[in-house]
Amino acid sequence: MAASVLAILILLSCTAFAGDPITRLSQRLSSGDIKLEFQLGGLGYLPSLLQQLDVPVDSQVLVFAKNSFQAAKISPRTPRALYFNDDVSVGFVPGGEYLEIAALDPIKGVVMYTLSTAQSTKPRFVPRDVECAGCHGYSGDVTLTVTSVFPKPDGDPFLPVTGSQPLTIDHRTPLSQRWGGWYVNGTPGPQHHMGNAVALDPKHPLELTRVAGKADVTRYLAPTSDIVALMTLEHQTHMINLITRVSRIYRANRKDSAAIDELATYMLFADEAPLTEPIHGISTFTESFARRGPRDSRGRSLRDFDLKTRMFRYPLSYMIYSESFDAMPVAARDLTYRRLYDALSSKRNGEDRRAVLEILRETKTNLPAYWRH
Repeated sequence: MAASVLAILILLSCTAFAGDPITRLSQRLSSGDIKLEFQLGGLGYLPSLLQQLDVPVDSQVLVFAKNSFQAAKISPRTPRALYFNDDVSVGFVPGGEYLEIAALDPIKGVVMYTLSTAQSTKPRFVPRDVECAGCHGYSGDVTLTVTSVFPKPDGDPFLPVTGSQPLTIDHRTPLSQRWGGWYVNGTPGPQHHMGNAVALDPKHPLELTRVAGKADVTRYLAPTSDIVALMTLEHQTHMINLITRVSRIYRANRKDSAAIDELATYMLFADEAPLTEPIHGISTFTESFARRGPRDSRGRSLRDFDLKTRMFRYPLSYMIYSESFDAMPVAARDLTYRRLYDALSSKRNGEDRRAVLEILRETKTNLPAYWRH
C-alpha cells in the first residue's frame, strides 16, 4: 500500500513539470511551431539552437583540454565552447560532428543529447545518456562536471600520477587549483590560477582579455571565455548534482540527513573559497546574468554578483528558483527549507543573510508558512 501511494505521488509530481528543455523543443519542432535555422560558415544550428533555448551567447566559455568524446577535434587552437543558462548547456566544437547538450529535467535530473551538425530537413536530438555515462555517471546519476587538469600542448590531460583523475571544481575550490585546460578572460588580479597555460608552464598562466592569438575566434560566436561565466558554471554544475542526488535518495523512500546538510551548506556558500582580490569579467555576462532573475521591492536579487571578496552579493544560490529544486520530493524539500531557514534566521547572522531572507519572502513562491514570520 505504501509503495502504491509513493508511486502515485511520484506520478503526480512528474505531471506538474513539462520535462527537460530539449524534450519541449523537440515537441515544438515536431508540431511545426518553430524551425531550427542552419547557418553556413561552420556554426550550423548553433545560433538558432541557443536562441530557441534562451541561452545567452555571452555565457560562452572555452575549454581546450581534450575532455569530450569529440576530443580529436579539440586543441588550444580549436577549444570546445560551452554556452549555458539555468537548465541547459550546449557544447560546440569547430568541425565537430555533433552539438553536445546537457538538459536538466526536474524529475530525472541531467539528460544528455547530441544534435548532428550536418544540415537536415528534420534535425533530431539523440539521447546519449548511455554513451556519456563513462564520464558523467556517478552513483546512478548523470552528473555535470567542470574539471581542472594539467593540459599538454595539444590539449591532452597530463596526469603524472598513475590512476589520478582530473580535479572536479566548484565554488569551494581555491582559485589556485581552478581552470587548468580552460581559457580564462578577465582580470583576477594577482590571484594565481591554472588557466590559459599548458603543462610546460602551468605556474605562469597568462592574464588574457581576449582569446584571439591563442585560438581562431572567427569560428565562434564570441571572442571571449569570461571568468565570471566560468565561475557561475562551476557553482551551478555542482548545485545541480546535489539536487539530483538528494531527489534520487528521497524518491527511493530513503532518508539521508547528511545529503540534506550538504545541499543546504552548498546553497548557502558556507564553504566558498574567498577571493583575495576583485575579479572583473570581460564580456556582458556579469550584467546580463543579473538581469535574468527576480528582484525584491528594494531591487535586490540573488543573481547580483559581488566579485570582491566572494562570488555573489547575497549568499544563497539562485538555483532555489529552479524547477529542479521545486520538484524535489516533498520530504527532501521541506528538510532543505528548514535547514536554510534555521541558518538564515539566526540572530547571530549579519546583514547579508538577513537580506537573503527578505529577498526570498518577496520573490520565492511556495515558501513554507513559517518563513513569512
